[in-house]
Amino acid sequence: MSGAGLEQARGVFEMLPDGMNPNGADWMQSLRLTLGGWIDAGLTHNFDEPGSGYNGPVTFSDRSDEFQPNQVYLYLERAVDRQGESFDLGGRLDLLYGTDAWFSQAFGDPQGSWDRQISDNNRYSLAVPQAYLEALVPVGRGLAVKLGHFYTVVGVESVMAPENFFYSHSYAMQYGEPFTHTGIRFSYQPTDNLLLDAAAVTGSQFAGWDGVFDHSLENWAFVGGGTWTSDSGETSLSINGSNGTVTTVPRGELGFYSLVAQHDLTLRLHAILQHDHGWISGDGKTSSWYGLVQYLSYDLADDLSLGLRGEWFRDDDGIRVLSPARAPTMGLGPGSYYAVTAGVKWSPLPWLTARPNLRYDWSDGTRPFDDGNATSQILLSADVIVSF
Repeated sequence: MSGAGLEQARGVFEMLPDGMNPNGADWMQSLRLTLGGWIDAGLTHNFDEPGSGYNGPVTFSDRSDEFQPNQVYLYLERAVDRQGESFDLGGRLDLLYGTDAWFSQAFGDPQGSWDRQISDNNRYSLAVPQAYLEALVPVGRGLAVKLGHFYTVVGVESVMAPENFFYSHSYAMQYGEPFTHTGIRFSYQPTDNLLLDAAAVTGSQFAGWDGVFDHSLENWAFVGGGTWTSDSGETSLSINGSNGTVTTVPRGELGFYSLVAQHDLTLRLHAILQHDHGWISGDGKTSSWYGLVQYLSYDLADDLSLGLRGEWFRDDDGIRVLSPARAPTMGLGPGSYYAVTAGVKWSPLPWLTARPNLRYDWSDGTRPFDDGNATSQILLSADVIVSF
């Protein structure tokens, strides 16, 4: 017998004939395992047509007029039963191959052998952004504990393509926040409205950001915060941050926080406001970065939405933003970076999503675009996500 139809299937696996869907195997179901993932690929045109082909400090969708197979993403997961009243054990392993992998590797310590050393190719590589065990401990309403390598709780945008409205990413996500951590994380929901997170993280020269398993293990740091959600689910406020020691230059103590407010203005109009602020203090000097990101989206239909993102990001001391990010050739120095992105998110089928974007970037104090010759750029891009 055949699998689900094009319009009913949530992913390609469900369209496979009976016996070929890995998630339908008896042993997978008995172990409560789920195999999932997606393919994300896109193309960007830079109207400056830079000779290097790089889109300045823009990451992930960083090449002009070059097809980018951004993500071939697979995960194997045994989700814990968060509604249960007894101990439960699970975990997850994520693998990412493609042009996004280089940005998503654990680069917190260059000597680490987790995934940064898999390949010296900075265009196509393999990343292992998550590999953890998770337990649900029957304490109170249930304490979730993760041990291993996992995504950060900070910010709005994610490495995982389906989690984002836009194809391109904000400066805050690219340069202001961690992507992953290595350590132990505790999550607890004391009420229906409040979720608390606390993690002890290590394996990084940069205060537990993007840590590995085999270096800088003596450098522990804190990451955590909380999220409040209204009874209606229409409003939420998240406050997360981190604190620890930076052992590279500039050496010092890192402090960071991220505030995210979300509100459904109407049934169709949704708004998100994010503020990040980070700093490193040491040797009598403080280096800072901070900014604001505003997201608006409007649902024209269940499968079609319009989106707008506006951002200001300040690199006070020129220690965060790189150009081009994949192969830096210039020191930018202090500067402010601005970007406005307009886009469409269209999902004509449950397993298929297209995201055309138009983006305008400009800077104040630096010339990071068109190979160091311009203070602004315009990018036209689009990608397609096929979910498994």
